[in-house]
Amino acid sequence: MSYAVTFIRSTMVCILCLPILNVKAHSQKLELHYDMRHTIDPKQNSKNFPTLYFEYFKTQDTDSSKHFINPGSFLLKIQSDFIGEKNNIGKFYMQVSQSFRCWEPKIYINLQYSGGLGITEPQREYSFYIKNTYSIGIAYPFKLYYTYMSSVLNYKYLPYNKPSHDLSYTLYWWQGLFNYKSEFCGYFSIWTTNKNLGDEFTKDMKGKRFSFIAEPQFWYNLGSTFSIGTKVNMFYHINTTEDVFEVYPTIAIRFKI
Repeated sequence: MSYAVTFIRSTMVCILCLPILNVKAHSQKLELHYDMRHTIDPKQNSKNFPTLYFEYFKTQDTDSSKHFINPGSFLLKIQSDFIGEKNNIGKFYMQVSQSFRCWEPKIYINLQYSGGLGITEPQREYSFYIKNTYSIGIAYPFKLYYTYMSSVLNYKYLPYNKPSHDLSYTLYWWQGLFNYKSEFCGYFSIWTTNKNLGDEFTKDMKGKRFSFIAEPQFWYNLGSTFSIGTKVNMFYHINTTEDVFEVYPTIAIRFKI
């Protein structure tokens, strides 16, 4: 099993690092959000905090007559939460994905990796890893009226002491409003995970835990590169195993090139 996992990881790294050919469109975004979750729910959150996002997105020429492997979209997303002592970085998360196809229909193979870590205050001994997650599946980009969308269904592998094998579904969307003066965009994702992770705390648990995350965003463009906006973070079984649906808005600025 370990050899198979190593092979899958190596294959994903190779394809995620495919050379960038025949670029059609790309964007880079740097966003600074002020998360107001303490104001919304002070019992569960000790303070509000800023979050810095960097996102690099690229679409490529996928004409099947040009190459045997035709890269589709590439996404790199990095998130840093300044929740530590004196507003130091207390949580870091990274996600990278690449899609490609070797056939005419515009249904893509999707490969994805994500992981990170967090520091807990004041008891730092409870600091944690956001487990490395490896995903493979299919992605289908499409347009619904004036909205650009992408539907992604993946098999997800999480290497806990007792590995979790699951399905996840994600829907991305983007729509320009008022002659593209404003934007409505974001995503939502659902998946399951083992309750029993193979450790002392969960050894007696059985079954799967359902999780949900969504980040709808609205931006008003003050120019071609600068925007102001908001994002609404929605969580279920993300920050806690309790059956609590959390909704935390932010106020934000964005620099885009």
